[in-house]
Amino acid sequence: MAKPATDMSTISTDELLKLDNQLCFPLYACSKEVVRRYTPYLDALNLTYTQYLVMMALWEHESLSVGELGELLYLDSGTLTPLLKKMEEKGYVKRCRSAADERRVNVELTDAGATLKERAREVPLAMGQCVNIDSEEAAELVLLLRKVLVNVRES
Repeated sequence: MAKPATDMSTISTDELLKLDNQLCFPLYACSKEVVRRYTPYLDALNLTYTQYLVMMALWEHESLSVGELGELLYLDSGTLTPLLKKMEEKGYVKRCRSAADERRVNVELTDAGATLKERAREVPLAMGQCVNIDSEEAAELVLLLRKVLVNVRES
C-alpha cells in the first residue's frame, strides 16, 4: 500500500481519488473486518456488536439514560430504541421512566445482563489475539482514533 500524501493540496485530483490515498477506506475496511471477527464470540452471548457495546457501557455504569447511552456510543435514539427493545426482550436490560423527569428513559441491567458479563470476559482477550498488535501499538491506535473521532465531530 502506498503511503498517503501528507499535503493533499500538492497532488492531482486523480491521485486524491485513489483508495491508497484515503484515510476513510482503511478505517472502514478495518472496522468491518474487526466486527466480523467478533461475530462468533457475540453469537455465543446472543448479542450483536452494537448490543455488545451497550452491554459494555452498562457493565461500566450500571444505569444510563437513553440520551447518555447515545452520547457515549455515538448512536441516535432512532438506532437505540429498537436495539434496546430487542435487548429487553432477551432479558438483558430494562427500560424505565425516570421518577424525576418523565421524559427521561433510563436503561438498567437485569440480573441476566449482569451475569452475562462473566461470559463476555473472554471476548476482549480473544480479539486481542486476532488483532495481534502489542499494548503500546494498541494504546497509540486508540489515541489516534479518538483524536480523529473528536476532530471529525467538531468539524
